[in-house]
Amino acid sequence: MFIDHSKIYVKAGDGGAGALSFHTEKYITNGGPDGGDGGRGGNIVFKASSNLTSLANFRFKHKFVAENGVKGSGRKMYGRNGKDLVIGVPVGTLIRDIETGRIVADFTEDGQEIVVARGGKGGLGNMHYANSVRQAPQFATPGLPGEERNLYVELKLIADCGLVGFPNAGKSTLLSVMTRAKPKIADYPFTTLEPVLGVVSNYDMSYVIADIPGIIENAHEGAGLGHDFLRHIERTRLLIHVVDVSASEGRDPIDDFKAINNELMEFNPELGSRPQIVVANKCDAASEEEIEMFVNEVRDLGYEDIFVVSAAGRIGIEELTNKVTEMVSKLPPTKLHDEAESGEKVYSFEETKKYEIVYHDDLYEVTGAWIKTIFNSTNFEDTESMNFFQRTLEDSGIIADLKKAGCREGDTVKICDLEFDYYD
Repeated sequence: MFIDHSKIYVKAGDGGAGALSFHTEKYITNGGPDGGDGGRGGNIVFKASSNLTSLANFRFKHKFVAENGVKGSGRKMYGRNGKDLVIGVPVGTLIRDIETGRIVADFTEDGQEIVVARGGKGGLGNMHYANSVRQAPQFATPGLPGEERNLYVELKLIADCGLVGFPNAGKSTLLSVMTRAKPKIADYPFTTLEPVLGVVSNYDMSYVIADIPGIIENAHEGAGLGHDFLRHIERTRLLIHVVDVSASEGRDPIDDFKAINNELMEFNPELGSRPQIVVANKCDAASEEEIEMFVNEVRDLGYEDIFVVSAAGRIGIEELTNKVTEMVSKLPPTKLHDEAESGEKVYSFEETKKYEIVYHDDLYEVTGAWIKTIFNSTNFEDTESMNFFQRTLEDSGIIADLKKAGCREGDTVKICDLEFDYYD
């Protein structure tokens, strides 16, 4: 089965906790703190591979979690970093953050790698908190949590040309004679159930043509197969619009032509205005009057590049191929999204707010992942650890923000499970 979109959850590894340890060795007294740092959590990394053709790996698996960092230990030993989790995707994959709708990654090259969730930093061991005044710190810090997010993974095939048209217009047959592709061909609707790629080698140039499954009226709203596969023509430089000029299915060729162009415009206005070659197919089954009427009406609509062919009879294929080759050689690659200002394909995430102050039930509550980490790292039975916690509140701006929020002496402040009276 061809899988081209999926929703997944990714979680980078948490950082390992720093160690609370003191050096103990025979004949050495008061060895001092020697707790090592925790290791960094593993990143979630996506890597593009030309060997993959679909998102089948995401069909049954939707949760990806990287390895946590290992906690530190005594004798100033650092914990091991968590292993990065590398997830392979086909070239052409687009990744969006579901919550914000922002593009996280756009893979256009084989081997391209992008970190979509970073592992948490490891905590610091108590050896870092020793100084001339605090010679035996009774606390260490835990590791920070890794980033987590819900992502929408979408595959948009990278092809130079896209074949569009109603079912049974002859797109698959045309692809088979222009390239060496062998698509399934039969005389019933929706013979092609997934995009098929073929390579054209003409003169000294090669390029890729994609046969997009049948698009019908209201495809942009989900009718037929078009809603699932319209995305695959967004990256193409050139559209080859195939129309059954013989009206063998009992439809009017001009109505078909207008309907497909309308679907393209409704799905993506930029796509609807992309360069287009019109192919009047099955000319051997149509009269000269029918062909002439179709060509004249299409020209009146503003389309100049019109080719009368018979894919099954191999009529007009060489001229069509030469024209397609000429246009592809001149058209620049299609850009769906702006690159980073630095020119590098790097996507950063907005930093999560360190903390938030909320007033409710006659108390001021400080919440957030960062303050929770600081709280969990504090030994409230140790005076030095408590003093360190208080200085952290001041240095981070929490005390100042409490004052701005209206907190006065005697008011109750809550941080995690701890409630205390505020005094300036």
